Amino acid sequence: MKKKSVAALSLAAVLLFSACGGDTPTSVHPEDLGQPIGGTETVPQETNAETTPETEDLTDVPPAEGMVHSALTNEWIEEEIANSRPIAVMYPTNKESLPQYNIGEAGVLYEAMEEGNISRQMAVLENWEDLELIGNIRSSRDYYAYWCLEWDAYLVHWGGTFYLLQTLVDHNIDNLTGAAIAAGEATPPAYGSSAFYRWPRGSAPSIHNGFTDGASLAAAINSVGYQTEHHTFYDSNHFSFMPMTEVNTLEDAPNSFSATSIDLSKIFPYSESAFEYDEESGTYLKSIHGSAQMDAATEKQLAFTNVIVQSTTWDYRPDNKYIYFNVIDSDQSGYYFTQGRGIPITWTKKDAESPTRYYDMDGNEIQLNTGHTYIAIAQDGRDVIYK
Repeated sequence: MKKKSVAALSLAAVLLFSACGGDTPTSVHPEDLGQPIGGTETVPQETNAETTPETEDLTDVPPAEGMVHSALTNEWIEEEIANSRPIAVMYPTNKESLPQYNIGEAGVLYEAMEEGNISRQMAVLENWEDLELIGNIRSSRDYYAYWCLEWDAYLVHWGGTFYLLQTLVDHNIDNLTGAAIAAGEATPPAYGSSAFYRWPRGSAPSIHNGFTDGASLAAAINSVGYQTEHHTFYDSNHFSFMPMTEVNTLEDAPNSFSATSIDLSKIFPYSESAFEYDEESGTYLKSIHGSAQMDAATEKQLAFTNVIVQSTTWDYRPDNKYIYFNVIDSDQSGYYFTQGRGIPITWTKKDAESPTRYYDMDGNEIQLNTGHTYIAIAQDGRDVIYK
């Protein structure tokens, strides 16, 4: 895979300014460092092996003390946030539900089909406690819970099917819900329901005005008694990222092809999710229902550095209404898009708690670029259109 590096350029700049006090010479050689301009006498220079450009690692230095790489995006975040659990929020794709609040904050955004040939979205957000409005929020299905579990996140939803309840119980997944999960006599309480409300405040209940906020969620988590630090099974190396100073262009990757336009209308015929590559920002800008998908909180269009299409086998439940995906599987196909190009990939998830891993056609784990990631869970047999 072709990589662009700025580390060498940064080092060259340091050498130039060290030699000439800021003046730009026509050429500089390492042996010239330490010699006065125009002189021939060598002046001994004291060096510190820990701080000289030759030995100092300039490629991975945090901008401030106490910052580390995000497991979701590889961007710099406070260590306290990295050690805290994210939230996984269920957002609808219905036209009347748009625009939505703080969906653009998602480090990772999943989209998958549900019954009725309509898709739903799950946004994984870190640094969520200061968000003033999150939503609108809809119900969840059992397969979203598995992707939530990969990130050791709290599942934030407004009810769901009884299939979801069994998955939450089987895998001890912490959830916060605005309504109880219907399961007949086995229906449990709506854990964390105090965090949810109708917005605007005082409005009559509807399917598109359920909201929450960071402070309310934090209070509910404390009230329910959920663990706030990551569980021991959590793998912070969920994705494999390129170094921040390098870019995976995919130009030299196996079976690489141009892909500045990504059309998912065959996968999601209702939402018609699609992407256009913006070369200036190096991101894919997302549209939905033929228009830019906006975050109402920031008034910005959703943008993703990485786009993954994950082809997944599926079937109907015995009721022939609800569907399920084979989330735990191996050697299934898909695509990875970044920097205006794409490659075919395979993916594997070995058990409920393990991350989904993505590989190129040579069997190497793909290296994502630093930034936000969108993952389309495609029903096997539904194809992506790209050009």
